[in-house]
Amino acid sequence: MKIMVGYRPREKGNMGLLELAVKHANAFNGEILLATSMPGGKDVELKEFNRAEEKLDQAKDLIEEQGIKVETKLLVRGLLAGEDLVNFSKEMKADEIIIGIKNRSKLGKLIFGSTAQYIILKAGCPVLSTK
Repeated sequence: MKIMVGYRPREKGNMGLLELAVKHANAFNGEILLATSMPGGKDVELKEFNRAEEKLDQAKDLIEEQGIKVETKLLVRGLLAGEDLVNFSKEMKADEIIIGIKNRSKLGKLIFGSTAQYIILKAGCPVLSTK
């Protein structure tokens, strides 16, 4: 089973997200694909790009310590994060997507949109969301 995790390097709840991915990988004899989308495309500042790569590598190390096969991917395609992650999950033939969600007001969702909502509605496989 291929489990894609939509990983946001700046989020505080990432440990719970990674723990859940590891539980699913163990339960379903799966492998994990950690993916981070950089919506700015090639306009992303180098230090932001390097920070995201560093956080992905740290998360990868934590998962590998658990004996789980893991791969990382930093997506810099200039797409919105939800679209980028859904497209990538289809390219990689992911069997499941795990994402973290955060509370946002209705006005905030209207103005900024919701990456999680996009992924849940457009993904071609089951999506598990966690706080």
